[in-house]
Amino acid sequence: MAELLEGRSICICVGSGGVGKTTTAAAIATGMALRGSKVAVLTIDPARRLADSLGLDELGNEERQVDLAGLSGSAVEGRGELWATMLDAKATFDDVVARHAPDEASKRQILDNRIYQQISGALAGSQEYMAMEKLYEIHEQGDYDLLVLDTPPSRNALDFLDAPRRLVQFIDGRSLRLFLRPAGIGARVAGRGASVVFSVLRRVTGLNLIEDLSEFFAATAGMMGGFRERAKRVNELLADDGTTFLVICGPAGEPIDEAVYLRERLKVGGLPYGGLVVNRVHVPADVPPGADETAGAVREAVGDEELADRVLASFADRRALSERDAANVQRLIDRTGETDPILIPEQPDEVHDLAGLLRLGPHLFGEVESETDRSSAG
Repeated sequence: MAELLEGRSICICVGSGGVGKTTTAAAIATGMALRGSKVAVLTIDPARRLADSLGLDELGNEERQVDLAGLSGSAVEGRGELWATMLDAKATFDDVVARHAPDEASKRQILDNRIYQQISGALAGSQEYMAMEKLYEIHEQGDYDLLVLDTPPSRNALDFLDAPRRLVQFIDGRSLRLFLRPAGIGARVAGRGASVVFSVLRRVTGLNLIEDLSEFFAATAGMMGGFRERAKRVNELLADDGTTFLVICGPAGEPIDEAVYLRERLKVGGLPYGGLVVNRVHVPADVPPGADETAGAVREAVGDEELADRVLASFADRRALSERDAANVQRLIDRTGETDPILIPEQPDEVHDLAGLLRLGPHLFGEVESETDRSSAG
């Protein structure tokens, strides 16, 4: 992983939900920080799993430093810094408005508008768009050697790439603008029907909807150039040589299919692909060959026939899972041409702190992390 990220300033982890993507992103960021880099890991996962993985009570919209001082047993020289943030789409949207608004009066008009207050937190795609905004903003500040982005746990894991265009289209809203300001015969026809509708809405909701909408689009009109330019720059950043995409998947059938799809879409989109990480892989147990010898040794060691049978049944299940995972990983290799995916074994316990993230280190980074483990253990 360290070699894969050499010379990169952005690492974007993509994959379907439920494959441990958030934990993997946190483990990558932690490993790079222990190798001397100043790293920030960003998440837009509403489940707050990143905070849990880093052993923090909470995360907010501003970066928060993770205390690495407790890793006193680490043998890694030149320890860097680890920072983390969890996106607040509403707060980030407010920052975008403040940055793009032509003047203070326009900014206040938008921020106080009731339509804006509703869509800034709930608009489809706003969360993904704000993730791109936050990534771009932090990257432009130049405070970090590496940014690791944990993307949404959605079925369409690359939809966030299209979020800037979709949000610009919404705010541009030509069809809605025509509805708000129809002309000619259409104005008279629409006006009579709309006046009844909005009169009812006003009585029911207490909101003057048409005025709020008109005010919102009028206020954002002067910001469209800034939105379009920012979306262009974000897209350029994602395609830059300093960015790399990692596809994270599990060893089961559907995550494998999703990983193949994501790998192909990145290729078609001309985006810089880094590699595959297969998480939660069941590995075969290290036991002597020969089922009879193994069964006899277990029964002798346990001394209880019923308990021994349960142990042997559990072992058979584990072996079946490891064979299934090995076959699925091979299928992934055959379909993608990826000759050396990074495999992370299934962990005996949930990863919820820095110690747990360090346990993933040897599988992501190799022998240097193993030295850390040995030193910590000693």
